[in-house]
Amino acid sequence: MRKAVIVVISAVFAFSSCCDKGKNVEENVIVKKDTCNVSGSEYQTGATLWFQKSAEAKAIYYQTFNLAKKVLDEKLKKEKFKLRKKKPKAIIADVDETVLNNSPYNARLISEGKHFEKESWSKWVNEKTAKALPGSVEFMNYAKEKGVEVFYVSNRSVENIEPTLENLKNEKFPFADKNHLLFKDQTSDKTERRDSVLKNYDVIMFLGDNLRDFDEIFKYKNNAARNDSVVKYKDLFGTEFIIFPNPMYGEWEKTIYKGDFSKSDTEKYKMRIDALDKI
Repeated sequence: MRKAVIVVISAVFAFSSCCDKGKNVEENVIVKKDTCNVSGSEYQTGATLWFQKSAEAKAIYYQTFNLAKKVLDEKLKKEKFKLRKKKPKAIIADVDETVLNNSPYNARLISEGKHFEKESWSKWVNEKTAKALPGSVEFMNYAKEKGVEVFYVSNRSVENIEPTLENLKNEKFPFADKNHLLFKDQTSDKTERRDSVLKNYDVIMFLGDNLRDFDEIFKYKNNAARNDSVVKYKDLFGTEFIIFPNPMYGEWEKTIYKGDFSKSDTEKYKMRIDALDKI
């Protein structure tokens, strides 16, 4: 009988200890949540998985390039009826997340718990392994067949021109030469580089995943102002401006952090939560 009592008491004690342990674990989880003890890039995991794995992402790229093809055909058809001397036709396209897929670089940052930095980005670019996004190579070669040149205006550094050229060639993009690549030297403002093309070409359309790929009227202010600008110029989307989805990074994210990516992970986590529309 005494032995049985001891067993019961031991069992109760063990159960009690287990419950206390569970309570402590729960409290620790709460503490971790409150102090944002998670990877600073964890929130990007869903965005990168969607970009890499969802059939919807692929469908949107095909859909958008199909639209661009129709716009191209319509504009070229109209030009046949103009008697004035015409400039040669061109398209201005961004590179990253418009024609080349850099999501593996983003995935590496997430898995290593790191953030974007010039050194790791340059290393990725020099691997020259970024794959063409769905429909991009076909569309660019279609434009070439129609006598339309493509200029790749990118905010990749001028130091990255050579590996990018090789990457574009490997993926069978047309106009992969130094005359058609205009990369960042001093400023991320693409206006001067775009204007250098507009001076000699009739630019039919602009392709990009960031609003500043089209015009500096969309330059970082705040997301409300950027959204207002989109409404103001809504008739240009799908006719002059062809935009692609990029949930991983961009000017929109910059506005969340008020232009300061140097903030701590905890601060950025809180700013993301605060920025959500809850009603």
